[in-house]
Amino acid sequence: MRRRLVLAAPVVLAGCGLSERPYLERRQWPLTIPNPDPRPAPVRGKVLLMRSIGAGPGVEARGLQTIESDGSIRTSFYEEWAVPPAEGVEDALRRWLADSGLFAAVTAPGSRLPADLTLEGELDALWTDMARREARASLAVTAINSRATPGTVRLARAFSASAALTDVTPPGQVVAMRAALADVFRQIAAALAGK
Repeated sequence: MRRRLVLAAPVVLAGCGLSERPYLERRQWPLTIPNPDPRPAPVRGKVLLMRSIGAGPGVEARGLQTIESDGSIRTSFYEEWAVPPAEGVEDALRRWLADSGLFAAVTAPGSRLPADLTLEGELDALWTDMARREARASLAVTAINSRATPGTVRLARAFSASAALTDVTPPGQVVAMRAALADVFRQIAAALAGK
């Protein structure tokens, strides 16, 4: 009797449609934005201490975010960043600035190297806008001269950029959001260089 039930189970499940539903696996996307023009660090350059990048309201979730045509925000459950977005942006910006040729070193909190400049910020936007067919990124940063007493603010500004969304699939959205972030990083590097 027990054997008949075991053999009948697949038939019953097939009748319910459970076997027809595909399994959706979560995909995790790395938030890597390499500097396309890496330059060597100057031997006698300044040291930048990069503190944390916080997450603004609404951008804490790891799922890819999309502003739909009706204005609602959809956060994907199956397509997500490999790390929380603010954490990924912090690491990517640190690497970008280290490759910019502007600083002798770009350090993290806990470093014993004395810093000339301290940078921190907040990620305010990282999403795709379906109505506008673009990806958008926004990052507010503050840079303080660490050697001055009290520290003087060298830069306090929000940087924003958009990139064309030519492919609305998740891989296309990731490419566009990375491109928007790369533009933001270029702007920040230029501002720190005094350009």
